[in-house]
Amino acid sequence: MSKKPSNMFREPDIESLSKIQRQVLWLATNMIHHANNIRPSPDDSKVGGHQASSASMVTIMTALYFHYLNHGDLVSVKPHASPIFHSIQYLLGQIGREYLPTLRQFGGLQAYPSRTKDPDPVDFSTGSVGLGAVAPIFTSLIGKYAQSHFGNQKKRRYIAILGDAELDEGNIWEALLDDSLQNLSNVLLIVDLNRQSLDRVVPGIKAARLKKLFENCDWQVLEAKYGRQLSDLFEHPDGQLLQDRIDEMPNGEYQAMLRQPGNEVRNKLVRDNKKLGELLATITDEELPSVLGDLGGHDFAELIKQLESADQDTQRPTVLFAYTVKGWGLPLAGHPRNHSMLLSQEEIDQLREDLNIGEDEWGKLDDRSTAGKLCTQRAELLFPDTPKPTVAQPEIPENIKTNDRGLVSTQQSFGRILLQLSREKEITKHMITVSPDVSSSTNLSGWINKLGVYSHVGEGPNPAGVWEENETGQHIELGISEMNLFMMLGMLGISAELLDQLLIPIGTVYDPFVCRGLDAFIYALYSGSKFIIAGTPSGTTLSPEGGAHQSTVTSSLGMELPNLHFYEPCYSQELAWIMLEAIAQCVDRKNGRASYLRLSTKGVDQTPFEQAMKRIGAERMRQQVLAGGYRLHDWRSAEDVQREYLVHLVTTGAMVPETLMAAKLLEVEGIPANVINLTSPRKLYESWKSTPKDNDPFNWLIPRNERHAPIVVVNDAASHAHAWIGGVFGMPVLSLGVDTFGQSGNRADLYKVMGIDPENIVNTALRGLNQVGLA
Repeated sequence: MSKKPSNMFREPDIESLSKIQRQVLWLATNMIHHANNIRPSPDDSKVGGHQASSASMVTIMTALYFHYLNHGDLVSVKPHASPIFHSIQYLLGQIGREYLPTLRQFGGLQAYPSRTKDPDPVDFSTGSVGLGAVAPIFTSLIGKYAQSHFGNQKKRRYIAILGDAELDEGNIWEALLDDSLQNLSNVLLIVDLNRQSLDRVVPGIKAARLKKLFENCDWQVLEAKYGRQLSDLFEHPDGQLLQDRIDEMPNGEYQAMLRQPGNEVRNKLVRDNKKLGELLATITDEELPSVLGDLGGHDFAELIKQLESADQDTQRPTVLFAYTVKGWGLPLAGHPRNHSMLLSQEEIDQLREDLNIGEDEWGKLDDRSTAGKLCTQRAELLFPDTPKPTVAQPEIPENIKTNDRGLVSTQQSFGRILLQLSREKEITKHMITVSPDVSSSTNLSGWINKLGVYSHVGEGPNPAGVWEENETGQHIELGISEMNLFMMLGMLGISAELLDQLLIPIGTVYDPFVCRGLDAFIYALYSGSKFIIAGTPSGTTLSPEGGAHQSTVTSSLGMELPNLHFYEPCYSQELAWIMLEAIAQCVDRKNGRASYLRLSTKGVDQTPFEQAMKRIGAERMRQQVLAGGYRLHDWRSAEDVQREYLVHLVTTGAMVPETLMAAKLLEVEGIPANVINLTSPRKLYESWKSTPKDNDPFNWLIPRNERHAPIVVVNDAASHAHAWIGGVFGMPVLSLGVDTFGQSGNRADLYKVMGIDPENIVNTALRGLNQVGLA
């Protein structure tokens, strides 16, 4: 794909851009003022809104949206620049004026740009700093993938605007270092270098270090450091003295000078340097602070020059450091504590007068003016009135039969099912797998051997030398970074919306390290992404690996994270049905969700499932598996048991065999036991929450005449995760699980220590019977 868009290098209309900038600055600042001081606050909560952080971005974003961007370019906006973004979208006709007074109001404009909550078109959600900053990088690679496999991608650039303090986030550097994300020349990062974070002025040496880091990652590094006034002074015979003085002064000193009277600034700048004094003699004291603050990030000519330079390098991504003043154009400019400061009513009134804002505080520019016409032209270019392409949706196979026999783990089944799916050409072409250097150990090898590893830079062995890489592969092998995994899955999972190309992303990760990528996982779900993630192996069942690799909280995460389906199957056929449903969820762009599969390397005998399917029936069994659970073992099949002593053993995933064993031990003692296998505890929980009170939830699991019996829940995860089950019918529940860190050992020893072994399950059941007066 060519780097250069068709309308590049036209002459910028600086005068019109300046007028638009003033309107944007006013609207954004007033928007925040209205939210905090005009709109009633029923609970007196602080609203906030970051007037200073928005103001530092106004020139950058005005240059982007009213000059540089082309239709199809995708932009991630710095979280604190949300008011600037919304003001620009208003001037471009993407939201009505009724939204401007609704910043941070329920149903109104969000605090930070949101794909799923805002009324205007947001490409990438931002808010958790660092994540939105790299989202365009991953999407650039996905765009190249879509072009290689489907050939339908338009030319576009992928742009992120981020704050300099945002570069403290480690996930940014994890992305920059990953081999699969190299040489993406249509990526541009613009760093708002205002040298201030929440609580401090950032040291000057930081910028030099950051630039070096980008250079070492093979990025083109550009800077818009000084505006025309300072640059012209630097060209004078003694101009280098001034440039050296400014370059060498600490950021704290520079920020302070911006707020001091001109005569004090002159004295501190010049000190005893006569030549420097003579250079500045033509500048009045009144003008001097503003001249000193003339930075490249607020100079349209310099910014646009550097943006055009970014498009000249067709081999590397580009980072542009745009030097700005936090609070630019506002009375709080450069104040060391201006992050959360707000303008007073008097200051707002003065700003309105200074910016020449008319009677309509939410007004637009006159359509007949040159600046107003530019707004109209840019709106027509960026948001043409053309129908959005129809995204192809493949047919999903109705069923997959696994035919697994004997001892089989769900992780093994996962790999085999993927291979079976690879024979379904219509669905396979949309599927792509991703893994952070754990492909072999999570059973992706068969899929990769058949379909290959994707690379946008040419053919050859991947860094590990195991698989061939080329542009037709359907697997992306990342380095060991769970943050990168979930960022990649997240962006793949909205490819239909961003790139008009449906993809079905399937990722694998060691289950305990889901937590290492949790921020990006949440970000993906918040963005509305639809993908499949298999966490495997999981729990203390991974016994030899020790406590560092034994996941205990991931079951709770699966229950709690929004926009997610959570499954923990035990048997192969369960997993096959679940995977087809998870794929269907990816295809359903309106109502679908991401799916999290918690799998295991523990071999499980498939016979109990086959017996249950014969009793229940295959289609009914499939429906119950997808609804969340079924009766794997029915007490009525046992002999010589006493019904009044009935107990329900409720379990999930790898703990099914131990629970079945406990049921048999109880039946030897004449105590009947149901074994209820929860394939998706979350589906059941959500069904219970949404079921009207006069209906009868889970009747197929626990009928009315069995609701006197105690419940024992067994889970290779935190014991509280499924304890809610007793609350459905008000039945006594005793919950067993893993509530401490594990250690290395064999499964039997660990299960015994954690209290999830068959013997303790039996004892707990007896205790439950005793609690209801039956033992």
